Amino acid sequence: MSTKADITLSYDVSNDFFRLWLDERMNYTSAVFDEGPHAPSDSLELAQMNKLAILHDYARIRPDMRVLDIGCGWGANLQYLAIDRGVREPHGITLSEAQHREIVRRRLPNVTASVCDYRDYEPQARFDAIESICMLEHTATPEQVRTGEHIGIYRDYFRRAHEWTRPGAYFALQTILRNSVPRNRKDIEDMAHITYTMFPGGFAVRLAEVMEAVNRYWEVMEVRTRRLDYLRTCDQWLARLRAHEAEIRERYGDRVFEDYDRYLSACVMAFHKQYVSLAQYSLRRI
Repeated sequence: MSTKADITLSYDVSNDFFRLWLDERMNYTSAVFDEGPHAPSDSLELAQMNKLAILHDYARIRPDMRVLDIGCGWGANLQYLAIDRGVREPHGITLSEAQHREIVRRRLPNVTASVCDYRDYEPQARFDAIESICMLEHTATPEQVRTGEHIGIYRDYFRRAHEWTRPGAYFALQTILRNSVPRNRKDIEDMAHITYTMFPGGFAVRLAEVMEAVNRYWEVMEVRTRRLDYLRTCDQWLARLRAHEAEIRERYGDRVFEDYDRYLSACVMAFHKQYVSLAQYSLRRI
C-alpha cells in the first residue's frame, strides 16, 4: 500500500503546480475523447467530462443516492457528482492533505471528504454506489506483487467496498493495466522512473488479477479498455507542462520539471508500445 509519505511525494508538490497542466477541474486520470456526451472531442476539459459521465453511468448513480469516491483526488469527480448531476450525498476519501485542502476550498454543496487510509475507513452509513478512479494501483507495492501478496490485497479492497454498500449497489472502477515488460534498457529505466520515483508504493494491475480478486464480492457487468485515450491524455498533459516550463523551473525548480517531463514522456511511450493500458469496469454487488 502507498503510504501517506508516498502519496505526499506523488500528489503534494503544490496544488498550483498541478493546476498548470491538468484540466481546469484537475482530473489526474485518463480522459475519454471519443465516447460520452461531449464526444468526439479534442478538448481535454470536455474529454474529462466524458470520462466522469461514463463512470457515473457505470455506477448507476441517481440524484437521491449516497455515493463514495475512493481515492477522490482534488475533487473533480465529487464536483461532477454534486454540481453537474445534483447527487444528494457525495463523499470522498484521500490520503493527500493537499488534495483535501483543495476539496474544502471548492466549497462543493453536500460534499464531504476525509483524509483516511481506506483500510481504516468506517462509514457512518452504507453507500448506494461507489466509484474509484485509478486508486487500486496504490493498494499493493511492487514487492507485494513480486511475492504474490497482491491478489489478497485486492480481494480485501473489494471486500471492504462490498461491506460499505447496500444490496443492489454498483461500483464504477477504473484502473491502469500492466500488459507487458519492456525489453530495451531505456524503456525499462523510464518505466522504473514512473514506478519508483513518481509513484512509490504503487503498481499497475493486470486485468486477470482484477477478475480473480473481484469475483466473490462483485459481478463484472462490463469492461472497456481505453489505452489510446490515456495516450492522448498524457500527450496533452505533456504539452501543457512544457508550455509552462519556464514558470515551473522558476517556482518549483529544475528537478521538478525534469522529473515530470520524463514521467509524462515515458507514459506516452508506454501506452504507445502497449506496455500499459487502461480499463473501466461496471461491477454489481453480489
